[in-house]
Amino acid sequence: MGHGSWVTFTSSISVQNTPPITRDCISFWYLEDIARLGGSLLMETVEDIVIVGAGIAGLTTALGLHRLGLRSLVLESSKGLRVTGFALATWTNAWKALDAIGVGDTLRENHLQLKGIIAYSAISGLPTSKVSFEVKGRHGDHEIRCVRRQDLLEALARELPDGTIRFSSKVVSIDETNYFKLVHLADGSTIKTKVLIGCDGINSVVAKWLGLSKPKFTGRLGIRGLAKFPDGHNFEQKVLQFFGDGFRSGFVPCDQNTMYWFFAYTPFALRAPIKNDDLNEEDPSKLKQFVLQNLGNVPKEIVGVVEQTNLDSIVSAPLKFRSLLNVLWPGAIYKGNVCVAGDALHPMTPDIGQGGCAALEDGIVLARHLSQAFLRQQTEKRVTEEKEYIGIKKGLKKFAEERKWRSFELMATSYMVGRMQQSSGKIINFFRDKVLPSFLAGLLLKRADFDCGNLISSQSY
Repeated sequence: MGHGSWVTFTSSISVQNTPPITRDCISFWYLEDIARLGGSLLMETVEDIVIVGAGIAGLTTALGLHRLGLRSLVLESSKGLRVTGFALATWTNAWKALDAIGVGDTLRENHLQLKGIIAYSAISGLPTSKVSFEVKGRHGDHEIRCVRRQDLLEALARELPDGTIRFSSKVVSIDETNYFKLVHLADGSTIKTKVLIGCDGINSVVAKWLGLSKPKFTGRLGIRGLAKFPDGHNFEQKVLQFFGDGFRSGFVPCDQNTMYWFFAYTPFALRAPIKNDDLNEEDPSKLKQFVLQNLGNVPKEIVGVVEQTNLDSIVSAPLKFRSLLNVLWPGAIYKGNVCVAGDALHPMTPDIGQGGCAALEDGIVLARHLSQAFLRQQTEKRVTEEKEYIGIKKGLKKFAEERKWRSFELMATSYMVGRMQQSSGKIINFFRDKVLPSFLAGLLLKRADFDCGNLISSQSY
């Protein structure tokens, strides 16, 4: 089986009125499917640490643990790395985490450093604010880039040992047995683990097991795209945002040949039903046309970015969030030897561009605390399952305590900014056109001025 695991087989075969079981019988049953004889053959592997989801949080956690000498198994339901969303803003806090994990410089080589943000009114077409990113924060110079999601995931996965990620492995249920968790997969196999970490996104199976509430629809949708310019584009190294009545769009260069863009909107404000054959989220051609029709008063170069985008590089999704107080409840983030991280912990709207950044932070902090729990036990002569469980629980508790208020802060900020864009009225419209752009730019820098720390803590455990 590999991967530092072992296998056990259990069966529920009825032996009443059956002939003696011989070696040939067992061989025949195994080949012909033992289930036909009223029993079942269940394969159970055993792992120290199982991570559900090979997204940003899952791979960061796995790599952090690997850097600290601990192996983990990452279960991914897809056939390969998922790159939905195409690109993401990586703010200063994200680069602190990427450097801590050892992949920062690799990603810097192929992504431009952004120098500032310019906001425009999509109604008048005039600029409303300009904010420079070339400033210092409490944790040093700010650094902002737009990173292709595929590049990020591949950079993390490339550093992991072979066999760490197991694709096409969908988790369907979770059970308990003494101090272990049993993870049941869609293929019928079971994994027994000392630690279960849910990094399985907004519809997390692990979050559901913990009792976290299901994310709610905000009433807004987001369309995203990635445009490629083989001969290069002429955009500056700046974020361009356009604020309209009920919508906001943004255009950001990843490198000299790639532009990432988004269009977040409230359907009723643009007279677009959420569910309509004319706006089928599975039909990128209609999504593209919808964006082109609703960009507002923007330069022709901006229109050209959307026009240049291939249909296979356009996606749409409803914007969702989880109740803010949910992450503050005792046991919301962890329970015993189970915890959640990334979008499974703090699903938030993309209004401040911190979802992926927070997932990177989660991975560093989680690897730090969990590794301390395991490595401390390795120095002891005799460790019982109970004592090991207590140490793991303590490590996850420290992770939860460190991340709950940070998660709450980012979720609350994102929710507030989204509500401002969604609301209407003369006062709100004035605020959105005259105040929000500069306020938002400053707020983005403030929330990005954060350092999650290194993988190794100087504090005693």
